[in-house]
Amino acid sequence: MSDSTAGETDDERRKRGRAPDPLLPGQKPPVITVPTPVVISFWLWIAAGVVLVAGQIALLVLKQELTDGIIKQITANPVPGQPVDPAQIASGVNTLLWMLLGGAVTFAVLFALFAYKAREGTRSARTVLTVGAVFLVLVELFVLRGTLNVFLLVATLLTAIALILMYLPSVGDFFPKVGRELP
Repeated sequence: MSDSTAGETDDERRKRGRAPDPLLPGQKPPVITVPTPVVISFWLWIAAGVVLVAGQIALLVLKQELTDGIIKQITANPVPGQPVDPAQIASGVNTLLWMLLGGAVTFAVLFALFAYKAREGTRSARTVLTVGAVFLVLVELFVLRGTLNVFLLVATLLTAIALILMYLPSVGDFFPKVGRELP
């Protein structure tokens, strides 16, 4: 350890783009002061994941009504040359809903993991959460644009607020920019 870094706190090292000092066995980790917006953002990411999963569970509960609506719509406007098989439509809806639930659970777990890492001050975790939020917005705008999924809308709103909180100027020092030059 050089003289310029001797005696620095982990927060001071983080501001310089350096990793915290390693812990020896039996040492307790230092207490990091997490800015309030980052703490609020963490809980908003958790809430967004819970809302996403709850929305997909609600769709699974309403699976029969959804399937009946799709069958009714397809039989009212049949495509020439393609027969309507209600069993095949029901199977497709069932598969789609389970895949969407798997995707929602995956997003919820990733949101929780990277929000936790962002709460520790990891800049790359904030970047991954930004990409996840953008992907969620794109799915809502282009893939599910014809549906009114209140759960997805609420989750998107929560992620947008959480993302804004992570990019406030007051928390900029908590996510230090690491220099490109080697020490």
